[in-house]
Amino acid sequence: MITTLHIKNIGIIEDITIDFNKGLNVLTGETGAGKTLIIDSLQIISGGRFSKEMIRKGETQSFVELCMYEPQNTKAIDGNIIISREINVNGKNMCKINGRMVTVNELKEFMSQFIEIHGQNDNQNLLETKMHLNYLDGFIGQNIIQKKQKYKEFYEQYNQIRQELKANFGDEQEKQRKLDLLQYQIREIEGAKLNIQEEEELEEKRKIMLHAEKITENLREADKLISEHAIDSISMAIRALERIEQIDTKYEKATSELKNVYYELQELARDVNGYHSDIDFDEQERNDIEERLNTIQDLKRKYGNTIEEILHYKETIQQEIEQIENLEEYHDMLRKKQKEIEEQMKLLARQMNKIRYEKAKILSERINQELIELEMKNAKIDIKVRYLEDEYLKTGKDLVIFYLATNKGEEEKELSKIASGGEMSRTMLAIKKVLADTDKMPVLIFDEIDTGISGKAANSVANQLKTIANSHQVMCISHLPNIVAMADYHYFISKHIEQERTRTQVRLLQEEEMIEEIARISSGEVNEVSLQYANTLRSKKAS
Repeated sequence: MITTLHIKNIGIIEDITIDFNKGLNVLTGETGAGKTLIIDSLQIISGGRFSKEMIRKGETQSFVELCMYEPQNTKAIDGNIIISREINVNGKNMCKINGRMVTVNELKEFMSQFIEIHGQNDNQNLLETKMHLNYLDGFIGQNIIQKKQKYKEFYEQYNQIRQELKANFGDEQEKQRKLDLLQYQIREIEGAKLNIQEEEELEEKRKIMLHAEKITENLREADKLISEHAIDSISMAIRALERIEQIDTKYEKATSELKNVYYELQELARDVNGYHSDIDFDEQERNDIEERLNTIQDLKRKYGNTIEEILHYKETIQQEIEQIENLEEYHDMLRKKQKEIEEQMKLLARQMNKIRYEKAKILSERINQELIELEMKNAKIDIKVRYLEDEYLKTGKDLVIFYLATNKGEEEKELSKIASGGEMSRTMLAIKKVLADTDKMPVLIFDEIDTGISGKAANSVANQLKTIANSHQVMCISHLPNIVAMADYHYFISKHIEQERTRTQVRLLQEEEMIEEIARISSGEVNEVSLQYANTLRSKKAS
């Protein structure tokens, strides 16, 4: 649900913040106070179109920020999602979701999960045929969800096979070119006779070659110091200790330990002397190492970052060569698999079609009952389910379209062909009422859908909104006292002039203030009669 809406520099709105609540939130106010600008701001933050003419006069940018509480959403932080959109006079947009920048399209797609706006000319979801199937399936519920998911899995496999068969490596000439290239790559990799450990060993040898002079000089110095100084000195020390070792056992022990050092030092001297052979490279060997490393680097540039990746690539293209060489056999296998999947899809599609066909009749009847309640007694909705013999859709083989006949004797038409905004709005209200328990859209916004209705129809619309608000957060701009009286929260929009500029204000009304506003709306003035009428309407909310 929406918890907070912040609007800055849109039309006559300079800077306002509105805290919304659960249930039915109704907005009223004088004409031109900025009620529609609030709905426009919700459309803007939902990724809707924006005209730079909407930016407040004298300002360079406008800003809309929304906080929603959606604890089940993965993007929520402590249950909250903060969305913002800044628009400059130069047309540049900056959209963010929890501080992360997104495109307008990404914003629109994300917000479509949470907010649905309905007005006189804004029932896009109802007009889109693809949404009709969603409405029907939402009404059906669990009885179709598993079948739909299983069908979707088959559908994805089916499409993958179709794409693979379609690709077919091009025509015969293209196929041969591809084969020649892959075989060349195989020969190049195999010809190199790569060993996974060899690059490390070659780099080590190369490192020694590059520092050969320095290594030789220091090995020679170390050899001389050990052989000519250390060993001779220790030898003389041993002879000195041997002359006194009979006097005390500790001298004998020291002599023995020093002899061990002498022998170890002799061994070390031989090792150091032997290291000279490690740097004994002739020019040919140097060239061979450099050439081998260049070969490895060349293959790495083409086929992978390591020798292991190059060898893995070789295995991959070997499989591709086999696939191309045995293409017809492989395609026969794919076609067989495709046919098996297609049979499973047909079976599931038929099962879903039967369920949808039966449930469409029930849903039509329930919506028609609600239309009667909304004083559209002569209107009749008919949900048609058409099975597409030669086409597979992502959701089955059914095309679901809502048709409506608004008057007796008239031909029914697709909802998208219905001209009256009021009829569209009440039809949407009827659908939302029936689907209230299954519709997952958290926030529903109705912008003056009460235009052109009164009397019993007004009461019916009010009751429908009240019912829907039990399972959704509903926001509604209204001029009808019947609807306003059903509000859980009532916001009064007004305007005032300050420093020669018009500014919008929003105030959450207390109960007594709500009664006065209902009285004002009902008769144009607040008096004893209108207040009594307002109290009567308000008392119906609790019933």
